[in-house]
Amino acid sequence: MVFWTLVVGFILIIWLFKLNKTYHILAFFAPRLKTKDGITLESIAPVVPGKTIFGNTFDMAGLDYVGIFEYARKNAALMKNNYSQHFLGRTVLNVIDAELWEMIATDTKLIKKGFVYDFLQPALGEGLLISRDQKWHARRKMLTPAFHFNILGQFEEIFKEESQKFVKELENLDADIVLLDEIIPKLTLNVVCETALGVKLDECLNGDEYRESFKVFEESFNKRVNTPYLLVEPIYKLLEEHKYTSAIKIAHDFSSDIIEKRRELFEAELNKQTDEQTSENEDFGFKKKRYAMLDTLLRAEKEGLIDHAGICEEVDTFMFEGFDTTSMGLTFSLMNLSLYPEMQERCYQEIMENIDDMENLDISKLNNLKYMECFLKETMRLYPSVPVIMREAVQETQLPNGLILPANTFISIHIFDIHRNPKHFENPNTFDPERFTSERSAGRHPYAFSPFSAGQRNCIGQKFAMLEMKTLLVHVIHKFKLLPLVDPEEFEFKTGIIIRTKNE
Repeated sequence: MVFWTLVVGFILIIWLFKLNKTYHILAFFAPRLKTKDGITLESIAPVVPGKTIFGNTFDMAGLDYVGIFEYARKNAALMKNNYSQHFLGRTVLNVIDAELWEMIATDTKLIKKGFVYDFLQPALGEGLLISRDQKWHARRKMLTPAFHFNILGQFEEIFKEESQKFVKELENLDADIVLLDEIIPKLTLNVVCETALGVKLDECLNGDEYRESFKVFEESFNKRVNTPYLLVEPIYKLLEEHKYTSAIKIAHDFSSDIIEKRRELFEAELNKQTDEQTSENEDFGFKKKRYAMLDTLLRAEKEGLIDHAGICEEVDTFMFEGFDTTSMGLTFSLMNLSLYPEMQERCYQEIMENIDDMENLDISKLNNLKYMECFLKETMRLYPSVPVIMREAVQETQLPNGLILPANTFISIHIFDIHRNPKHFENPNTFDPERFTSERSAGRHPYAFSPFSAGQRNCIGQKFAMLEMKTLLVHVIHKFKLLPLVDPEEFEFKTGIIIRTKNE
């Protein structure tokens, strides 16, 4: 009996040993990454040593949002390479260099966003951020005309109006110290609301509630992603979901109501149209009102390409994506202007040389501000609004470098670390706008700088965002001299969908 027990035990050990080569058994059977042609995993994506025998499952136990952000930075510094981890039955490939990022961004089998984006679905539905496969391709094609050069020219008028309002608000403040995180988000949400929906948020009775609902969305997402037991759907529904339903309802009711009103206007103007051919610069046939992104969706609805629920998804998604990301880009840009007075002066002189009348500010004049563009890019390099992007391998996928990703491998693309990788940027922690001049950019890997993501799922609104940020900076620099209040060396960043600091 003892003999056969030993035999069975020996066979079991051999079987587990072999199985452990394919799966990290103690990390809840997380499948291991594989390689081909004799290439070692250590040369491509070495495994981060876990703090326990359970792989990396408990490495972040007890860490707050700041600690989790720092944990990722320490791993990048320790491994000095892309690296892999094993969590709760999941294998995670962490990307910190541009070469591997390009392989992932251009692989058509890796178009699916990571599963954590599904946690935004109650708020955003399956809009452009979350959707995949044919639905994503159809929606992307449908929305692309909304960011045509001619349309951006009309949006520029909104950018100017809101920037002028912002400057007047600053002038009327009875204070020498201005907290940007209180006033910038208001401006960016006003802009995205008018460009997307065609309404002025300040004129809406429940506009403030609508603004607040977006903060709640992000809070819900961050808490769930960073709390392991909330990843389990039944537990989340039992303990947390009810806390956010009212905010979601506020946002959905607001956008749905605006969509209905815009649809009525759309139908009325369609009925007024003559049989004359509409020229390209007549706002898709609407001469009496300013174009909004929503008009593209309403026209698609008329053609049977999308329904009301789909329109709501895309409007809510654009509002969410275009609000806080631009807000943080502007906040860090204004901070850097205050920290580097000689650069602020150079931006001012460039404005004075290229813009003789602020009322005539347009896209062509903004495009002449080459140094300001470098300044903005350097800000986004050091402080990307979205510090990490996530993908998921839905099937086994082999990459050109010989790495084989098992199905369900989770991929974290650490934009924050790619942007600070000394392989791509000399003295990466130094703020140096001139690294983005054409001369110094020559030869740099095209995926080394990707604040708006890259590849087929890059941000559809990146030109929109750059124009909005440039417009506000021009108005602020033209009117004010910015002085510093903060020391970026003291920043403690928090993990989350949007980059934020601890004391924000």
